[in-house]
Amino acid sequence: MTTPPTTDLDEATALRHQLADQLATAGHIRTRAVDQALRTVPRHAFAPEVPVHTAYANDIVATRHSDDGRITSSISAPWLQADMLEAARIQPGHRVLEIGSGGYNAALIAELVGPTGHVTTLDIDPAVTDRATRFLAQTGYDRVHVVTADAEHLPTGIVPDGGFDAILVTVDTWDLPWIDALTEGGRLVAPLRLHQYHWAITFTKCDGALHSDEPLIVCGFVAMQGAGAWNANRRTIPGTGVHLSWEDGTPLPVDQLAPALTHEPVVAHTHVTVGGQEPFDALTLYLAGALPGFCRLAVDPDGHNGALNPPPKHWPGAAIVRGTSLARLATERISDGDDGNGLHEFVVHGYGAQGRLAAQEMAEQVRHWQRNHRGARCPHITARPAVGCAPAGTDHEPHVFAKKHARITVDWSIVPSGTRSCSAG
Repeated sequence: MTTPPTTDLDEATALRHQLADQLATAGHIRTRAVDQALRTVPRHAFAPEVPVHTAYANDIVATRHSDDGRITSSISAPWLQADMLEAARIQPGHRVLEIGSGGYNAALIAELVGPTGHVTTLDIDPAVTDRATRFLAQTGYDRVHVVTADAEHLPTGIVPDGGFDAILVTVDTWDLPWIDALTEGGRLVAPLRLHQYHWAITFTKCDGALHSDEPLIVCGFVAMQGAGAWNANRRTIPGTGVHLSWEDGTPLPVDQLAPALTHEPVVAHTHVTVGGQEPFDALTLYLAGALPGFCRLAVDPDGHNGALNPPPKHWPGAAIVRGTSLARLATERISDGDDGNGLHEFVVHGYGAQGRLAAQEMAEQVRHWQRNHRGARCPHITARPAVGCAPAGTDHEPHVFAKKHARITVDWSIVPSGTRSCSAG
């Protein structure tokens, strides 16, 4: 990479400090170490394809696409990078693993660990690791160890004696196969998928298990590739453009649901309201764990969807299957609101002979969340290695998500300390 003119360097420095000021004011930067790292590492040097001002915008920078146009590698949004670095509590001398490479975030971590620490950044795509290696060398961070491998099974010799002090996952992951690679007391920050809902969750390892201790952050990352890629377990109801996905859980038959969608639904009112711009991710996480047969429902916008036409605005949505019947969460606008965003009521639409009962079942769980959990902060999430845990049964275990490598438990009776809500960003 050729050396840019001095005026470009001056502009980049000014934009870098401006971005750090913005992140600090918004509360994403909370320590001097993270602030200094973001003011030091030249973000634009890792994104030479875009103008300098774009590189320092508070947004992602896509750096690689698949043949069908999907983003397969990117530099994450600065606000999210700052939040995850703060949550990891990286100290000088730490040994840190980053899963999902690109170079820039690894350079930030290198600033935090200092000359006595060690950073390994790993990615499955050799084009990504080649790029990271080149840019890290050009910016003076060639001590970062860049590895091309599938993160599902870490290569032999990569884990230091005693394990990593911190692991940061910067790809959308369905599972947590890295518990044993983390030292006792170490921190793992990962965007974990639970029934297709995504949260960046911060864990501390204690007695061999991971325990969340920070507010959850709603986020999005590029998808994990390789052996750890997630399977949506999607089924299509015949003759309709309606798709049901059981990403966590056992897929149920769907062929018998087609007749249910030929009739208008029954509607169960919850009398629980939400503002037009108010997030309700905690509710959907609660419903995913509380209701057996839970799935995600998506609709082809131009398909024949029976009684689901026209399709609602927000998809994929929360749904449950009960034999030949189906219920799904929706909202109804009840007022315009002073802020112009309106006020909406959660309602549940039921389809089929048992649709009314299914809708009432889901509506009661919405009311239970409202009474007992809406005012709380985040639930406590525990991840234990699947080896040694009791096998996942065929019966529904409330708020337990059985993965390939980890068993995830969401405990709504315990909330970690913190001042932000679990949908804070």
